[in-house]
Amino acid sequence: MTVLDLTTVIMGPYATQLLGDLGADVIKIESPDGDSVRYHTPQRGTDMAGFFLDLNRNKRSVVLDLKRNDAHEALMKLVARADVVVHNMRPQAVAKLGLGFDKLVSVKPDLIYCAAVGFGSDGPYATRAAYDDTIQAASGLASVMGRQSGVPSFVPSVVCDKVAGQMVANSVLAALLHRERTGKGQSVEIPMFEALVSFNLVEHIGPYAFEPALDKPGWKRVLSPARKPFKTKDGYACLLPYSDRNWRDFLSFIGRPELIDDPKFKTMPERVQNVDELYLIVENSAARFTNAEWMEFCNESSIPAMPVISLEDLWQDEHLNKVNMFSVRDHPSEGHYKSVRHPVRYSGMTTSIRRDAPKLGANTHEVLGGLGYDAADIDALSGQKSRK
Repeated sequence: MTVLDLTTVIMGPYATQLLGDLGADVIKIESPDGDSVRYHTPQRGTDMAGFFLDLNRNKRSVVLDLKRNDAHEALMKLVARADVVVHNMRPQAVAKLGLGFDKLVSVKPDLIYCAAVGFGSDGPYATRAAYDDTIQAASGLASVMGRQSGVPSFVPSVVCDKVAGQMVANSVLAALLHRERTGKGQSVEIPMFEALVSFNLVEHIGPYAFEPALDKPGWKRVLSPARKPFKTKDGYACLLPYSDRNWRDFLSFIGRPELIDDPKFKTMPERVQNVDELYLIVENSAARFTNAEWMEFCNESSIPAMPVISLEDLWQDEHLNKVNMFSVRDHPSEGHYKSVRHPVRYSGMTTSIRRDAPKLGANTHEVLGGLGYDAADIDALSGQKSRK
C-alpha cells in the first residue's frame, strides 16, 4: 500500500509511522521548510531532531512547494498512484490548497482519504487550531488531573496526539479492509477532540452513564489523590493489590490480618468506596520493605506490582532487553542513534525498520523522477534551489 503523508508534528506522523512499520510505502510530502518537528533540539544535524528519527522511520521525504500550480499537479500524479492520503490540516488550509476529498477522489476513485483534524467538521469548533495541550484542556483530561491535585494540569506526555494517532492508523486499516471487500474508497475524519472525549469517558462516565445521573462523572479509585507510586525503603513502587485474594494476602503480609474481614475492605465495591483509607494503609506499609522485597512477595502472591523505572533506566530493564525492544542503528547522516521497535509481534508476518528517517527532500528526485520529471523540473517543483 502506498500512503501519501501530508501530516506534520506528532499525531499524523505517528499514525503513518505505524502504517510504515506494517509495510506501507509512506511518502512524506513536505513543504520547502519541512516538518517543524525536524528542528527541535537537541540534534546533531540541522533538520533531524532526536524524536524525529523514530517518528518518521520507514518513510520517504518528497519536498513540493504546493503554492505552485505545477507542484500541485505533481501531487495529483502521486495521488493517482496512492492507496491512502493522510493529512492533518484545518479545513481552511485544505480548501486553499485544493486538497479536499472531492478533488482527490476525482483523481483516484477508490482512494482512502483520511483527515486527522482537531475538531469534527460539522461542529462550531471546526476551524480552531488544535494541539495536544488544547485538547487535554478541552477533553476533560486536564480537569481529571485537577481532581487529584486540586488544580487542573497537563499530563506530561503528548497523550492526545498519540491516542489520536493510533486511532488514525486503525481507521485507515478499517477503511482499507472495507475497500478490499467492496472496491470502494471513502473519506475518514478523525477529530482529536472527539477521540479524546471518547477515550476519557471509557471509565470516567461511570455514575454519569445513568439517566438521571447517580453522581458526577469520574471513577473514584482512579481519581483518588492517594493513588500514586508509594515510597519504599529504597525507592518508589506501584503496589496494586486488586482481587479479594490479593488483599487478603497483602494484609496478612503487612501484619494487619484484622482488616481482612473488615466490611469496608472485604469486597471490591466496598474497597472502591473506601479507597483513600485503603491506599493510606498501603502507603504506610510501603516504606518497611525494599523494592526487591516487595517484588518478591508480590510476584509470589500474584499481586500486580512494579518498581518505578526512570526513562533513562528503561534501556537497562531486563525484560525490555530480552524482548529486543531497543537497538542502536547507524543513520546515514546522523550516525548512531537509539531506536525503539514496533511493539506488536505477529505470527504470520514481520515488522521492521526498512528505512531510517529521511533528510528533508532526500527522496524527491527518486519519487518525482518515477513520474517522468527531469532534474531541473524537480528542483523547481520542490524549491530546492531556493534552499541551497
